[in-house]
Amino acid sequence: MSADAGIVADLDDIRDWLGEQVASYVMRSPREIDPLVPIAQYGMDSVYALSLCGDIEARYGLPVEPTLAWEHPTVAAIADHLRGRLSADR
Repeated sequence: MSADAGIVADLDDIRDWLGEQVASYVMRSPREIDPLVPIAQYGMDSVYALSLCGDIEARYGLPVEPTLAWEHPTVAAIADHLRGRLSADR
């Protein structure tokens, strides 16, 4: 397995990274971000959600729709969605 395949293979890593990104936008500690709580409850607005989409595209090379955070409203849901898409691309 190549190094980049290791990044996409681990759902926990995707969740952790997403939690860190959300935390940075809402100015909280990553430990405060519950992956099962809708990110909007932390104050994540549409501007931050669009920025998160850009972060995802940059990190994983995967184009995502700007509605991603509304269709998959939690860190866990976004991570599961990304993992599925990344697996399909392999």
